[in-house]
Amino acid sequence: QVQLVESGGGLAQAGVSLRLSCTASGLGRTINSYAMGWFRQAPGKEREFVTAISRSGASTTVADSVKGRLTISRDNAKKTVYLQMNHLKPEDKAVYYCAARYGTLAPTTPTEYASWGQGTQVTVSS
Repeated sequence: QVQLVESGGGLAQAGVSLRLSCTASGLGRTINSYAMGWFRQAPGKEREFVTAISRSGASTTVADSVKGRLTISRDNAKKTVYLQMNHLKPEDKAVYYCAARYGTLAPTTPTEYASWGQGTQVTVSS
């Protein structure tokens, strides 16, 4: 069973940057066997895809709504995935979740991911 712990959330002003981290443990296989994704859920809304990265890190997928501002990366040696959030906007306010999926593909659908973190809150003031 994969355990994921997100960190780095908090309150930030619009326009600044934040970096979220997601550290994995309890891996029966190494983390480079898992594709990883970031999702977010704002109050009253469904969980939505933000970005995902293949297990090697060679391929990423980014939602159009955040393209050019939010970037995913991974450090398999540290068993950590990052979400760099630049030029924050008030609409970025949400709980951000890290997710893991065994295999090569990094899909955009939440149901494709078997393991989830507890989430970290990001609040952006205007």
